Amino acid sequence: CLTRIFLRLTTAMSAGNWCLIESDPGVFTELVQKIGVEDVQVEELYTLDEEALKRLSPVHGLVFLFKIAGGTYDTSDPIEHDVPGLFFAKQVITNACATQAILNILMNAQGVELGPVLSNFKSFTEGLDPDTKGLTISNSEELRTVHNSFARQESFTMEQRQAKEDDDVFHFIAYIPYEGRVYELDGIKRAPVDHGACGDDWIKSVIPVVQKRIERYQSGEIRFNLMAVCQDQLSKHQERAAELEGQILSLDEGADQLGALQAELQQEQSLARSEEDKRKRWQAENQRRKHNYVPFFLELLKSLAQKEMLMPLVGEAKRKAEERVATAMAKKPATQ
Repeated sequence: CLTRIFLRLTTAMSAGNWCLIESDPGVFTELVQKIGVEDVQVEELYTLDEEALKRLSPVHGLVFLFKIAGGTYDTSDPIEHDVPGLFFAKQVITNACATQAILNILMNAQGVELGPVLSNFKSFTEGLDPDTKGLTISNSEELRTVHNSFARQESFTMEQRQAKEDDDVFHFIAYIPYEGRVYELDGIKRAPVDHGACGDDWIKSVIPVVQKRIERYQSGEIRFNLMAVCQDQLSKHQERAAELEGQILSLDEGADQLGALQAELQQEQSLARSEEDKRKRWQAENQRRKHNYVPFFLELLKSLAQKEMLMPLVGEAKRKAEERVATAMAKKPATQ
């Protein structure tokens, strides 16, 4: 019954912790795939160039990472309001704001095959308020297990504490198109933020919104990260290449458009190969992230100690460190 559901949700934090994972497109692409979402990838953006974004089309949403100045966050916004039918979950768990931002995008994306896990989750949370949706995410064993599968192997477990004013605290938010308007989905805020109408071209409308957000911060602050949740680019280029091959085979030799089609085919095949290389690189990097290197380093230290090489190496490292400090101090201008 509904009463039991709410009782379970209020004890969500006892269901287990969510680890801190690296903000990386390869990590989030594999995470989305493990959840069961098809034909979607996460791509890192290095510019707010409109044409660069449109090359990834369709783009289902943007994930923006930024530093919260002074460890505080202003949750006030005069244009917050509830939007009927739009999926929005409040953030009630730590270390999972990036995963939650991606979920907020996927749940509102048009034409995306969510898979059984997210489809069932979306049906279950339909009609629930944002706070309860956030609690449901924290209580989802499937989502937490996939998220925590990207945890780095640590030799020591550090006790979590509340962020202090001088700590570097980062946060993820999402931007999406929904029913002809651009919305900002920030799990810390009470409701979605409406950034105005966008029509059919939401990319053109969202760029100045993100740019304005960046301009809020100090000129020296460069710790931003922007990622696009878009169609799987490998399958996109492979499908277009197959389509072009079919068109080329249907033409007579010497046809006027044959040269243009062959040039486009070569370009699509090259882009597909680049995507394949990127996937291999992502896979290798994700394997390294998950691998436990602690036993290797312990054995290395033991071997060096047995050969009486460890302490001389430690002494040499200390000597070089002292030399670097002395050199730096010598270059430092004297105070009057």
